[in-house]
Amino acid sequence: MNLVTVSGPPSSGKTSVILKVIEALKERDISVGVVKFDCLYTDDDILYERAGVPVKKGLSGSLCPDHYFVSNIEEVVQWGIREDLDFLITESAGLCNRCSPYIKDIKSICVIDNLSGINTPKKIGPMLKAADIVVITKGDIVSQAEREVFASRVNSVNPKAITMHVNGLTGQGAFELSTLLYDEMEDVETVQGRKLRFPMPSALCSYCLGETRIGEAYQLGNVRKIKLGDEDE
Repeated sequence: MNLVTVSGPPSSGKTSVILKVIEALKERDISVGVVKFDCLYTDDDILYERAGVPVKKGLSGSLCPDHYFVSNIEEVVQWGIREDLDFLITESAGLCNRCSPYIKDIKSICVIDNLSGINTPKKIGPMLKAADIVVITKGDIVSQAEREVFASRVNSVNPKAITMHVNGLTGQGAFELSTLLYDEMEDVETVQGRKLRFPMPSALCSYCLGETRIGEAYQLGNVRKIKLGDEDE
């Protein structure tokens, strides 16, 4: 079974791109399944079910969705194998810009949209910088010049990645993306013992454990303070 991880900021078009890629894969008689990770709520699993795709969803609740993902990915892989899938896609929640949900030697995709702002690529950390493929969506809404400038900004942040445009509504570019994903991948039987490409965001403080009161007296553990430059005043 082949495995790919798709991540990106909220509402960047991840689900739409995945559905179009699945259509292209099904035309080649490739069986595909999806596991959708999210935080509090998602109905994307209904969209996959309507498309006839085996799907499971997991909600992280109060936990960081990235930590929830890495704690469950091995079980997800084994589910895909039991379902006899040729191809398993894991879709992350709309993650914060510091997240790093990618595994070494597992194909990774970052979906980012043209409407997010010209400086957005510089604001995204490992989720963009460590991706193998960067998919830019909503290019039909902006001008050609804006498309090229935005793609250039993406390339400056991650010059090693393949950058391509995919239209989640019409499916333009989805077939090309599907060939990049399936034709260049190796079978995955387990991710046990594999490593993340980059360490995840770390925090173990009193607020992580349920503290709600504000003030230095209630702040314990891994706490970072802003430098305002007036400490000595």
